[in-house]
Amino acid sequence: MITNDSPRWRRVLLKVSGEALAGDGEQNVDPKIAMTIAREVASVAHLGVEVAIVVGGGNFFRGSTWAGCSGLDRSSADHIGMLATVMNAIFLQATMESIGIPTRVQTAFRMSEVAEPYIRRRAIRHLEKGRVVIFAAGTGNPFFTTDTAAALRCAEINAEVVLKATNVDGVYDNDPRVNPDASLLDFVTYRDVTSKDLLVMDLTAITLCQENNIPIVVFNLNKPGNISRALCGEHVGTLIAEKLLSEQT
Repeated sequence: MITNDSPRWRRVLLKVSGEALAGDGEQNVDPKIAMTIAREVASVAHLGVEVAIVVGGGNFFRGSTWAGCSGLDRSSADHIGMLATVMNAIFLQATMESIGIPTRVQTAFRMSEVAEPYIRRRAIRHLEKGRVVIFAAGTGNPFFTTDTAAALRCAEINAEVVLKATNVDGVYDNDPRVNPDASLLDFVTYRDVTSKDLLVMDLTAITLCQENNIPIVVFNLNKPGNISRALCGEHVGTLIAEKLLSEQT
């Protein structure tokens, strides 16, 4: 077992969905969830793990859902969704900095009054200096999800893994909301995800991770300690990769 004294990864990309930030959904952002993320990120940052975060915006606005409403085309709807991710990023930054974590927000399109523009080399330099970098506004392009943004940023900054924090325990062989007998899977390959149409990430994100040999860990954000365990490389949730990490050299 990997312990907190010997984290498996030294640079990680944490993907936090907007729905996960909303918690029970009674408000757009649950401050308790944001503080839990901040504290657990802090615990591994002190061990020398470099943490970047991609945040979603579905708790405020999901472009694919609103496209077509009141004449709203998909591109415009997706741009509104990207702005929603910026709100989440600023909230998460404020929470982290309130407990002393140095943080930078970088956006995929320019919003210089509130955040830095995304510059790959600058992002890497921030990470090397021990700052948490929060990537907002997705890829900056419509028709791409924030899951794809997570896979893309992970590859660009040479992170070793995508950690997808959700409201479920991991990947199931069936939709647990529909089938109560659905089984949680400890490990699946990229090919399994696509061939069995497992509801994890969109095909573009999975393909990007597969092509760059980036493992994905899907886990439940709401279980205490899961974030720090995942960041340190302990077994939690479901691993998506070409083969088990213990078999990789």
